[in-house]
Amino acid sequence: MQEEDLILAVKSGSERAYKQLYELWVSRLYRFVFQYLKSEEATDDVVQETFLRIWTNREHLNPDQSFKSYLFTIAYHFLLKELRRQIHNPSMEEYVEYRDKLASSANEIPDGLDYDRFVKALEKAKQHLSPRQREIFELNKEYGMSVAEISGKLSVTEQVVRNQLSAALKILRTELRQYYPLLLLFLA
Repeated sequence: MQEEDLILAVKSGSERAYKQLYELWVSRLYRFVFQYLKSEEATDDVVQETFLRIWTNREHLNPDQSFKSYLFTIAYHFLLKELRRQIHNPSMEEYVEYRDKLASSANEIPDGLDYDRFVKALEKAKQHLSPRQREIFELNKEYGMSVAEISGKLSVTEQVVRNQLSAALKILRTELRQYYPLLLLFLA
């Protein structure tokens, strides 16, 4: 059975055709998701949620459009959701798009853009911060709290928060200069 016929059968509720479509695409989708998550459990979750979405929205399948694009678009959104959950950073979507553009144009990601290395380097660089600078930086950049919110939470003035955040960013920019493109995305 050709893919177009499988899609039509799935659209009309055929579980057998759905299983065939699943078998046809699951390994490629798994590889795509795993390259970003580096976790079998998280990858399994994203892949399963993607195929569940395909099944629950099967009446919207269009055999005249690319199933691959449809499948990977759904997976991409679940992947972004998982990455945000993991690192509490909405800038990850920009990073993934940036990395995809680089990968498609150059087949290889320069060392300075390897996100896993960046995260490790960031953790190491944060050790150079004072405990207060680190706390303020994490609340602002990793948990998305505003200066006013941090000021209220820590019972310090907003100016103290700004000063500590500025000092922390100066240190981190120096420590992470080889990761400058990722640092810009992270600090956005």
